[in-house]
Amino acid sequence: MTQPNLAFVFPGQGSQKIGMLADIAKQHESLLETFDGASEQLGYDLWDLSQYGSQEEISRTEITQPLLLTASVAIWRLWQSLDGAMPAAMAGHSLGEWSALVCAGVVDFLDALNLVQKRAKYMQTAVPAGQGGMTAIVGLEDEKIRDACNSVSNGAVVTPVNFNAPGQVVIAGEAEAVARAGEACKDAGAKRALPLPVSGPFHTSLMQPAADKLVKDMEDVDFNSPQIPVIHNVTVSAETDPAVIKQLMIRQITGPVPWVSTLEKLAEMGVQTLVECGPGRVLSGLNRRILRDLDNQATDTLDTLQAAVSATK
Repeated sequence: MTQPNLAFVFPGQGSQKIGMLADIAKQHESLLETFDGASEQLGYDLWDLSQYGSQEEISRTEITQPLLLTASVAIWRLWQSLDGAMPAAMAGHSLGEWSALVCAGVVDFLDALNLVQKRAKYMQTAVPAGQGGMTAIVGLEDEKIRDACNSVSNGAVVTPVNFNAPGQVVIAGEAEAVARAGEACKDAGAKRALPLPVSGPFHTSLMQPAADKLVKDMEDVDFNSPQIPVIHNVTVSAETDPAVIKQLMIRQITGPVPWVSTLEKLAEMGVQTLVECGPGRVLSGLNRRILRDLDNQATDTLDTLQAAVSATK
């Protein structure tokens, strides 16, 4: 039964860690079926890599994106088998939007896995290594961050891209411009400017080559109307037309991720409980900073999963 006050949110890059979901898999071996299907398509053992590989290896974009999609879909399928409550809405942070689309019935899992694998490869190679970057700005208002980026860009690309929480915004662009903007933000009063260990300036215009390539790959993939509304990163609204959803997923590659606005939209829809469907609790931490009154449930361990199922019935 659908719970009108319940929403599922799906994490993006940064939530992966070695050994994730291990205790759930011991109790619920069905979790591994989703990983087995993904491994067969990808050509390597995704579960083995997530358990016994290195953190550096699973943090490579071309590994991280298929891994997190698979993990989130596996938990969603398990949630359904446990008769967990159905959410009234879904949303995903960047890559997590693909997880939301699969779980909402918009696109087949293996089709999405193929697209996400290509998406990751295209994003990884859109900008040569070392020429782009991302930096987290902590403790500065959004407008001051925008002003700082504009003041030091000198014609280069540097812009706010992830509005993760009040006082926590990620900027991205050309490496030297990002470094200048980080210093400008600190001069403007930011507490910290932390360079992120990522492989490219994601969600900027520099990702346009990746978006152009993915358009062609998506042409022959069937998209359906969502069975559960998905709040999209690009528009902070739900969409029912499959053709429009395809366009939004292309625009998402070069557009910012307004997570604060997304949470506010869910609250406007009457959502009171959020279930983070995936490994880690990155979104739960951000969500509490955005709207303290919302109840956040995790699914990253056997205990949190069982508690979330019980709390939402």
